[in-house]
Amino acid sequence: MAAKLKKGDKVIVLSGKDKGKTGEIQSVDPKAGKAVVEGINVAIRHVRQSQTTQGGRMPKALPIDLSNLAIVDANGKASRVGFRMEDGKKVRFAKTTGDVI
Repeated sequence: MAAKLKKGDKVIVLSGKDKGKTGEIQSVDPKAGKAVVEGINVAIRHVRQSQTTQGGRMPKALPIDLSNLAIVDANGKASRVGFRMEDGKKVRFAKTTGDVI
């Protein structure tokens, strides 16, 4: 199945503690159906000090399920993603506006 959401896409959270927040996808794990979004689902992790890094309490963005994310269209609203053929290439488009992503 083709990827509806990819790294670098601007998304909005549909449900959960961060509902309504927007961010950019940093990484996607299609096998687990999860994505890490910048500034979303942040938890504090304790990091041990090493020679190169300062230790302490570091905020870390944890994965969120892809079903709880929707792409943001040109109007800033949540949209579903569709696929169509343009000039012999398969492209993604926002279903609300019809614009190619």
